[in-house]
This record gives sequence, C-alpha cells and structure tokens, in this order.
Amino acid sequence: MTGRPAGTGREDEAILAAEGRRLLGFAAGSVLEPAGFGWLDERGTPVPGSPLPTWIAARMTYVFTLGAQLGVPGARETAEHGVRSLLTAYRDPVHDGWFESLRPDAAAAADARKTAYTHAFVALAAGSATAAGVPGGRDLLDGVAGVLRTRFLDARGRVVEEYDEAFTASESYRGANASMHMVEALLVLGDVEPDAEWHRLALGLAEHLVHGVARAHGYLLPEHFSAQWQPLPDYNADHRDDPFRPYGCTPGHLLEWSRLLVQLEASVAGAPGWLLEDARALFDTAVRVGWQVDGRPGFVYTVDWEGRPVVRTRMHWVVAEAIAAAAALHRRTGEPGFGRWYDEWWRFAREHLVDLEHGSWHHELDPANRPAATVWRGKPDVYHAFQATLLPRLPAAPAAAAALGPLPD
Repeated sequence: MTGRPAGTGREDEAILAAEGRRLLGFAAGSVLEPAGFGWLDERGTPVPGSPLPTWIAARMTYVFTLGAQLGVPGARETAEHGVRSLLTAYRDPVHDGWFESLRPDAAAAADARKTAYTHAFVALAAGSATAAGVPGGRDLLDGVAGVLRTRFLDARGRVVEEYDEAFTASESYRGANASMHMVEALLVLGDVEPDAEWHRLALGLAEHLVHGVARAHGYLLPEHFSAQWQPLPDYNADHRDDPFRPYGCTPGHLLEWSRLLVQLEASVAGAPGWLLEDARALFDTAVRVGWQVDGRPGFVYTVDWEGRPVVRTRMHWVVAEAIAAAAALHRRTGEPGFGRWYDEWWRFAREHLVDLEHGSWHHELDPANRPAATVWRGKPDVYHAFQATLLPRLPAAPAAAAALGPLPD
C-alpha cells in the first residue's frame, strides 16, 4: 500500500496481497447455509433479518474466485458455494434470470424484479468462475449470457435497466451505472468466450456514454436517462444521496469508467485512440470536481452540473476506484503524476478507511472523514477494495480471472 504504482516492486505486491487476504478473511463471514451471502455489519457479522441481494452474492463469488486463483486458503470452497447459490437459490426457475434479492432464509425471492445491474454482476462472477475452472461456472455463464442477449442488451447493444419478475414489462428509466458494470462484465465474457462480439458490445456502450454523452457534457457524465436515452439532469433531486441513483454527477463513476477504458483499449483489436484520451479526461475531471474540493481530503459523493459538491459524504468505493484508475493510467502512460495520485489515495485509505480493529474498510465517511452510515449501513462488500489490491498487480488485459488462469486440479 505504498510507493510505486502498478505493482512494480516485490515489497509493494506483498503489501497489496496481504491486504487482499485480510479483506477476504472479513468477507468469509458472509457465507450462509444452505445458500447465499449475508449483508455484513461493521464487525463482519451477517445482519439478522436482512434480505440477501443477488449483487452481493455475485460480487462475493467473484472476489473469492480471484482469491482461489491467488491461493488464499478457503477461497476455493467459498467460490464454489457462490456458484452453486447463483445457479439455484438466486435464479428464477420459472421465468429465468436472477431475482434482485432473496429472503433472509434464502428460500424464496424477497424482491423478484430483474435488473441489469444485478445481471451484470452475475455475468462477472460467471465469466470469472469459468476462467478459473470453478465447478458450475460454465453452466452459470451459459445461463446468464442467454439472458443478457435476449433481455438486457437491445437491438442497438444498449442496456435495458429493469423488468418485472416475468420479463413482461420494462422500466422506462435507463442508467449509466448499470451500463458501466455491464462493460466490466462484457470484458470478462469476451476473454473467456471465442465470440469477439462481447468486446465489441462493451466498446459500443463506452462509445455511447463516454465518447458521446460524457464528452458532450464536459465529462460530467449524466447518470440518469429516459428510455430513449435522453439525459434527466434533475432525476432524484429530492433524494440526492440515493446509494444507486443519486442526483447529479458521481465522480467515483468517472474514475471507474476511466479504468475500464484503459482495459478496453488493451482488449479490443484496433482500439480507437479516443479511449485513452477520454480515460485521461474522466480522471482529470473526477480529481478536479471531487477530490478535497470542500477543504478536506477525500472524494465527495456527488456534484452538480457546475461541478459543485452536492453530497459531501465520502464513499470507500470511490477511493478504491481512484487507486485502480491511477494504477491503470500509470501502467499505460508511464507518467509519474498518476503514480503520485496512487500514493496519495493509498495514504488516505490507510489513514481513514482501512479498519484494522474490526476488519475490512469503513464503507462511508462523513465530511470530516469520520465513519458514518447515512447512505450505507455496515460493510456489506469487499469487491471495490479487493480490486484495489489486485488490479495494480495485473496487466490491463485480459480481465483479472483470465489473467490469473485456471485453478490447479
């Protein structure tokens, strides 16, 4: 967690690897029997009576798959548990697709909607499990790939946000967040499937939302759209700190997109030059409008369309994505400025986010950088933080699971 970005020294890699193992040790407490993963509190205990979101199960399956590939004790068994759970408890046996969440006992759906956001993470877990050779990974991949093709990617290759349980009606809303995570999933699918169409679809989503929409808005990417992909700049103006659909621009997503564009450039044959140009612009914009703009270290959660802070709460995932983006751009360009940002953000994480007493990272800080829980309760997820420990040690392409290779027999 120090010094050179992009894993350029053995000492740095050892520190990152140790932090990754610590995070997985905390996350192991989420495993539930007979199926699923619980929402963890501040100390790593599943919250009693809490529904079981499918995106949490998919993210846990993903990180434990990577942990198994890295040789972390117990990770293989947890990855297998995750794949089994996604193939059975979380999957709709009648209409297909994956429920949004399960009841606390994992016996039935708590929320039977079908969302692109959740399906993107199921695809990420499935593609990664397939690359690693986790039993059931290929079946999971075949299932979710079919649902993506028939339900969540329209004729133009754009993402349909949400359906009811039976896929009979779709929501009129479209969102950049689900599309961004779909790009992440499609990059993995393109690495494990022989069909280059998955990478072309990922490039098309990025070209529309980043090179088209974000560029036209000075890289302050609108997050919310109508069904015709017209921006809705006032969406959730009365619910500004929504955890998934906040009002305004989200600097953390600019950083996440920046990293994904670097990955796309390394993944797509004949990649266009705008990918690196836009990755730089998104990174610079996020730093300009998000980092310590209210006089204290940290990234604000959201800004308005003039780039002024709206919600000053700090989220752990933003710093994790900032670290990954800085590492990716440093590796791609060799420019020392990205290395300095990488160091600065790891210092911030170590000082304010890494919780050595109770485990994991604090998921949310108030504007004074004290632990808070106004948007997120507990510590339900290690996906972002774990990637901050791993992605700097890997090349931009292929995706992490494909880069780490199959598990030993």
